[in-house]
Amino acid sequence: MEKIISLGRSDLHVPRLGVGAMTWGQPKGLARWTPAQLAYGPADGAEEEQSALEISLATGVILVDTAEMYSNGASERRVGELARGKDVLIATKFPPSPFSNPADFPKALEDSLRRLQRRTIDLYQIHYRSRRLPIPELMHCLADAVEAGIVQAVGVSNYSAAEMRLAHAELAKRGLPLASNQVQYSLLHRAPEVDGVLDACRELGVTLIAYSPLAMGALTGKYSSTARPGGLRKYIAPYFQTKGINAVQPVVNLLKEIGTRYDKTPSQVALRWLVENELVLPIPGAKNGRQAAENAGALSFSLSSEEIEALSQATLAWRV
Repeated sequence: MEKIISLGRSDLHVPRLGVGAMTWGQPKGLARWTPAQLAYGPADGAEEEQSALEISLATGVILVDTAEMYSNGASERRVGELARGKDVLIATKFPPSPFSNPADFPKALEDSLRRLQRRTIDLYQIHYRSRRLPIPELMHCLADAVEAGIVQAVGVSNYSAAEMRLAHAELAKRGLPLASNQVQYSLLHRAPEVDGVLDACRELGVTLIAYSPLAMGALTGKYSSTARPGGLRKYIAPYFQTKGINAVQPVVNLLKEIGTRYDKTPSQVALRWLVENELVLPIPGAKNGRQAAENAGALSFSLSSEEIEALSQATLAWRV
């Protein structure tokens, strides 16, 4: 099992892998039509959500990532129910809607705490950059929450390198580190390597939390030109269009080839490629216990430098 590390230069200690809870919960009304539900469909029921968490915790994967925006709070509510009385690190995000502004911060934080049934949040993140959400003002809102003992560590999500630097500088004025930046990163989405985000993480001592580390499932080996996923994924993700799915197949074949050497699946090898970078913490989703167990298997082996390089070379086309 991988060692516990500090998240960036913060005092929050985390495992090398987390679990994404974006689809958890039983949303009602319009919340059933939010992007996550439409793209991936709901989790596989309350029992499987519980199994996903229990298996994750049993394998040392104690960091759960959610957001107020996921299914209009249903994900936070379910994470809170399942995590009650357990040793779980919870990461969530502000804002609750695209129309929010910094004045909404105190109530949104209070609402998240209520849904999560917590007095504190381990990692509170700004979900995305918006002109309605000025970075300096937001960072001081977060710093106030840390000083009040309500938030332990501060992160951002979907921030560019320049936005990270601004956030980092504003937090530094309050004597706080920027712990993390959560962005899309996988073998099939390597933009952080060329847009400056990974370099900024290295320079500033920030952990890159990688969401969609299995490229919406394209790296699992489950899909092909004759077996596409359900939901909106097959329409909005380039990996699942005919040209894209054919281009991904050699990568999946290489993942399978490497996986046979360790008795591991393509998913586990793809996650391991990320884990081998000490700056990166992947947070694959888990809709059921089986997926949680498979994800955790990425922590029980290592890739050789030659295998890491082979995967990197095979996916150069996805650096842009």
